[in-house]
Amino acid sequence: MEEEATHRTVDDHREAVAPRRMAQLGRAEALRLLGTVSLGRIVFTQHALPAVRPVNHLMDGDDVVVQLHDGATLASIVAPTDATGVVVAYEADVIDPETHLGWSVVVTGYARRVTDEGELASFASRLRSWVDHPAMNAALRIRPDLVTGLRLTP
Repeated sequence: MEEEATHRTVDDHREAVAPRRMAQLGRAEALRLLGTVSLGRIVFTQHALPAVRPVNHLMDGDDVVVQLHDGATLASIVAPTDATGVVVAYEADVIDPETHLGWSVVVTGYARRVTDEGELASFASRLRSWVDHPAMNAALRIRPDLVTGLRLTP
């Protein structure tokens, strides 16, 4: 029986899922939903190619704050003195694996390194690492220029 489950095809799963509708989310609703989860994916440029990493985040107003650790790839994408920042995308979602219902939000904007010690301390106390890392010692603030979201409904 276990072997049968591992040999299911995409077509088998597609037949089991009811048709869905896709509804666009407004900016405010998309950002609100983003604040209901703590894990997402950041898309950035590494060696002139797109790269994606799962990271923890929190919302600070409309901004997305992502924790960093020394030595991590993300820590090197923005220099602490870079006032303009770098363009990144951030995506988070909650989509049921069985029904394929839920939502997805993508934020695109400039990421800047957080340098204020008070802000870093506040973020460190509110962000929980999802892997075993040393304490957070840096953060990125993503200011959303473009916010898109969709909800999948029956």
